[in-house]
Amino acid sequence: MAAERVDPAREDIAARRQQVAEAFAADGALARSVPGFVARPSQREMALAVFDAIVERGTLVAEAGTGTGKTFAYLVPSLLAGGKVLVSVGTKTLQDQIFDKDLQTVSRALQARTDAVLLKGRQNYICLHRLNRAVSDGLQETREAAGYVRLIERFARVSSSGDRAEVSTVPETAGIWHAVTSTQDNCLGADCPQFEPCFVYRARRRALAAQVVIVNHHLFLADMALRDERFGELLPSVDTVVLDEAHHLPRTGIEFFGEGWSLAQVAELAADALAAGLHSARDGAPWVDLTRSLEQAARAIRASLAQAGLAAGARIALDRLPERTELDAALGVLQQRAEHLHEALERNAGRDPELDLLAPRLQRLRALLQDWRAATLAPQAAEAATDGVVRWISASTSGAQFQATPLSIRDSFARARQRVAQAWIMTSATLTVASRFDAFLGEIGLSATTRRWDSPFDFAAQALLYLPDPLPSPNSEHFAEDVADAAWPVICASGGRAFVLCATLKAVERVATRLQRHMRDSGTEFPLLIQGQGTRRNLLQTYRGAAGAVLVGSISFWEGIDVRGDALSLVVIDKLPFAPPDDPLVQARIRKLRQEGRNPFIEFQLPQAVTLLKQGVGRLIRDEKDRGVLMILDGRLLSKSYGKTVLESLPPFALTRDQAAACGFFKGS
Repeated sequence: MAAERVDPAREDIAARRQQVAEAFAADGALARSVPGFVARPSQREMALAVFDAIVERGTLVAEAGTGTGKTFAYLVPSLLAGGKVLVSVGTKTLQDQIFDKDLQTVSRALQARTDAVLLKGRQNYICLHRLNRAVSDGLQETREAAGYVRLIERFARVSSSGDRAEVSTVPETAGIWHAVTSTQDNCLGADCPQFEPCFVYRARRRALAAQVVIVNHHLFLADMALRDERFGELLPSVDTVVLDEAHHLPRTGIEFFGEGWSLAQVAELAADALAAGLHSARDGAPWVDLTRSLEQAARAIRASLAQAGLAAGARIALDRLPERTELDAALGVLQQRAEHLHEALERNAGRDPELDLLAPRLQRLRALLQDWRAATLAPQAAEAATDGVVRWISASTSGAQFQATPLSIRDSFARARQRVAQAWIMTSATLTVASRFDAFLGEIGLSATTRRWDSPFDFAAQALLYLPDPLPSPNSEHFAEDVADAAWPVICASGGRAFVLCATLKAVERVATRLQRHMRDSGTEFPLLIQGQGTRRNLLQTYRGAAGAVLVGSISFWEGIDVRGDALSLVVIDKLPFAPPDDPLVQARIRKLRQEGRNPFIEFQLPQAVTLLKQGVGRLIRDEKDRGVLMILDGRLLSKSYGKTVLESLPPFALTRDQAAACGFFKGS
């Protein structure tokens, strides 16, 4: 009888899969190399599921509860399976952690030499050509800006990366960055005299050769959009795509795939035209007058929005903006001024590559302005969003953004997924609602293998969910004060060591003010840190260094923060974080779902709120030794039928409604 023939490829895959399993064993490669490593069945199972998806070039959507160790669970199989890997994440914190720490740790444990690159968007790198022009032209308006240029020039001479984040002496918000970085619109590409030493292209060349490329979701989505429109690509082709913090993708994608322009972009366009015109075609047109009139027209648009009642920080759908006639007139003036500048550029065509790049930018702006003028005067401007797009305006103190945003990214994701035969791994700690993936999969429009693993932490023993009796009503006029009043005794019992997470910035101020009053009245002082009184990074550094601190923050503090140990023992959440009902994207999405005969609350609003709530809840227990109380003060958890769904989506906390029990929990801490 002939021996059964062995398939070498299949045998190799089986051997690699066994390597993955053994790496997570109690005596495996990770345990031998990583101090404090704990073998967890859920982490091993996730790693094997990732490996299988890579081999099959399938789509895996995996929810892994806090503490599972999902980063190792996808890095190990990605490296052992071979091929090129792209890891995309939602936050800079995780991006840096993977590149600086996790990938090196895994490579060392596997005794594998891993060539990895952290790739950022173009505007994160200094443009040598534009820097040289800024230095030679000396057009900086202030002495401070000129000083910044000198500092950036010194850095660029010695830097190997050109990453502007490494220039700590120049503020991130400094206006000079526009003059010394490039965009897709103003980059000269291969025609640039600095093409060979260009930091952007050097980074991309390194990425082409690297085994692992780490990016953020914005760059991943930008690449997806370019490929979708057949305009090229930003990222190298890979065998495996890992999308960590995947819960960000629906929200980020919807805002990203739109088409828009801003008054800041008009100002940048004017600055580029002035610099290029004076540098290469000084005699070709009255560049100062042309660009100044363009800037004046942009400022007039902001003034027209202010007259219509659009305050700084507001976002409004076009159809809800009153007195659109004034806006149309202002847009018309800007369109006319853009035409005048475009004519000047055409007269000087061929004199300078940078001047030639400005003409298509102006042509695109003119086309967008024409579209917006037509929509502004339409009888039901953006009302129905029948084409699946909503037009909306966002205002800042001196500027404004004009966006046409799609209401769904389903088709874009489906096309991207089908374009290349590769594996997609999408993972997060918060992808399900009541253990179901339906809402997430519905948002991204993909069919996938789904797996979920609960957190390995013993929440029933380590933590307590406290729902006060009675719970205040979020509709109450004094809800913020009620939150602070209810939280104060528990904050005292915990000795501070608390995050108070609010659903709105307005609530942050009111809750903090009330807590300050309690501290004065009781003579009990805790270091009180309030969002807005410093950067997020500085507030967190202060919190970690202060004993018994209380931090009051809004949505930006609900995720991406890892405070372990005794420093954080109480998380107070004021209410379920439903998206603001007056947000233009939310309004349009609700309207569209209703038109389709669907339930927008169940299919859209509730899943979004649950996802964000789970992120906030995840700040409390970060490892096996953490203990603490989670306090949620939203009465709808018990009074509304959907409250059960929300509670079922949270980890299995022990539950109490008794204040004494909640305060007494800290006696064992």
